[in-house]
Amino acid sequence: MSVPDDVDLSLLWSPGELARRSGLAVSALHFYERQGLIRSCRTSGNQRRYPRETLRRLAFIRAAQRVGLPLADIRAALETLPGERTPTAADWAALSAHWHAELDARIAVLGRLRSELSSCIGCGCLSLERCALVNPDDICGHQRPGHNALLDPPGAL
Repeated sequence: MSVPDDVDLSLLWSPGELARRSGLAVSALHFYERQGLIRSCRTSGNQRRYPRETLRRLAFIRAAQRVGLPLADIRAALETLPGERTPTAADWAALSAHWHAELDARIAVLGRLRSELSSCIGCGCLSLERCALVNPDDICGHQRPGHNALLDPPGAL
């Protein structure tokens, strides 16, 4: 998308300026753009330019990432805003309320993992039959013989 004729170029930032102001690398801006999280327009010389409001959008994205939300969820949330406008404090409050249950579930899982980790520290996972983290309830032993539990990606068993 090219810069509309009625837009003052001084109101748009180059990738370098947006990176400087946001603390992100230019490559991160390009990545977020490819992911559909932010948008740029192009000058007549085909240079990217970002509206200043993109800085607030980036702050929203970073805050959501800090609490552990995947980019797909962040993109879906941003797509609910009318006209792809910049999120406001009210938007953050409404969207974050949606995420509370998911975050509570993650916290519960992490709490269980922390508890199980303390019982695992001494074992060195030499007994996959009893390991609460890698092989709870000996699920690997019931599925197939061998020590493949550590080689398979999570959920592959």
